[in-house]
Amino acid sequence: MTEPAFRFDANLKWLFTELPFEERFDAAAAAGFEGVEYASPYDHEPAVLSKLLTDAGLTQVLINTPMGPPGSATRSGLACLPDAVAEFRDGVERGLEYATALNAAFLHVVGGLRPEGVSRDRAFARYVANIGWAAERARSAGVRLLLEAQNKRDAPRFILDTQEQAAAVAEAVGAETVGVLFDFYHAQIDEGDLITTLDRVRPWVSHLQIADPPSRHEPGTGEIGWPAIFAHLAATGYDGWIGCEYAPATTTVAGLGWMKEYTS
Repeated sequence: MTEPAFRFDANLKWLFTELPFEERFDAAAAAGFEGVEYASPYDHEPAVLSKLLTDAGLTQVLINTPMGPPGSATRSGLACLPDAVAEFRDGVERGLEYATALNAAFLHVVGGLRPEGVSRDRAFARYVANIGWAAERARSAGVRLLLEAQNKRDAPRFILDTQEQAAAVAEAVGAETVGVLFDFYHAQIDEGDLITTLDRVRPWVSHLQIADPPSRHEPGTGEIGWPAIFAHLAATGYDGWIGCEYAPATTTVAGLGWMKEYTS
């Protein structure tokens, strides 16, 4: 049975890395993508990114809040760091500025790693308080925030490690402004039973991301049964974006064959 077409967006941090960043927009459009996402737009002026999007005919789906450099305590976000409230708020304001300028549907508020020596309860309380503050700012800006759980293998001490934790925070601070980013790669590694896991939090899910563990390559290269996943999404009426956040096994274009079945 042919499934209805899905909307896939290219994560330009992961795809088309054979090219300079500015050339990835046209490459994504040429490959059939209608939208893009990427973690950090902040090295470019909003007007430059907006022109790249317009020239390629692409929608900006998602950006992340600012994160620190690799190896730093803030490399995975600031939202749960008790001593970084001012820096977190500045980052949210900057993220909302970019999201508004780019007409992005979503701003992913990256949770952060619980600092060494800080209890989980203290870090989680700070996280919830920060997300609550950010939700109020996002409501005024007309931008939807996303919360993502990450697996404990790749991101030990990340503040959210289950989908239900993310959904509970979204519910607590106001689900009309905050949703869950459900990443199949992270969910498979820590939770498995993906269809049931997704259905438990489906009312809060606003965006999906895909990659195939264990190697985080394109669908069809790992352990997830993607035909069953996409059949379930179709049967339950999912019509949102699906972000392709994976590392191509060879080249980006060579690894896009899996997508044809689900976009025509």
